[in-house]
Amino acid sequence: MKIQKEFVLREIAGDYVIIPTGKTVLSFNGLITVNEVGAELWKMLQSEATFDDLLKGILKIYDVDEETAREDIQEFLDTLVKGGILEAEDENRIQE
Repeated sequence: MKIQKEFVLREIAGDYVIIPTGKTVLSFNGLITVNEVGAELWKMLQSEATFDDLLKGILKIYDVDEETAREDIQEFLDTLVKGGILEAEDENRIQE
């Protein structure tokens, strides 16, 4: 999995926002606001990452149980795939 290069994460007034750049602005309407965990996942997805890589990273940084982390990561990834922001082999379920 890897983030499409046409999208960037910016911090604006304390909020993290995913915004399109270049020609993507014409086809992608809106912005996606993410929390601190989403921003961490975004950073991990700047290079190739598996679901397990993301899970291990979040469990290392945050005090959260594994099941909750799995569900939250999956929800975040599903949102990115639906928006055309994330390159993934299987767009139905990212989790391995």
